[in-house]
Amino acid sequence: MSDLAQYSDLLIKDGALAIDVGAQPQLTNTRASIAQDVKHMLMESGLVTKLLAQRSATMRSDVYTEMELLIETDNRLVPGSIELDIAKPELITITATTYEFGQLTLDINTAEVTYATATS
Repeated sequence: MSDLAQYSDLLIKDGALAIDVGAQPQLTNTRASIAQDVKHMLMESGLVTKLLAQRSATMRSDVYTEMELLIETDNRLVPGSIELDIAKPELITITATTYEFGQLTLDINTAEVTYATATS
């Protein structure tokens, strides 16, 4: 199996499936697919939402550590290579090194987090 086929996924842009001009879903692969998986893993874990609720710098730091530990569980990434850069509270830049494709960088904008509402 080629590396492209091994790490291929549907491309998600702005929370929706990306469609090409032929109305077919677009694909992403290699480094971009891994970055997308990491972003979705963090969003689905609830840690980004938990981060929004924290006002204490100490508690925010704990959430950042939880995020790093969660990202470390992805076996496509080199352990210890994950770094979170928090230049602004609403933007987290994550850099990590993959085994096959080198370094990847992704941004998580906490302002884009949507909240699921419970249905009865």
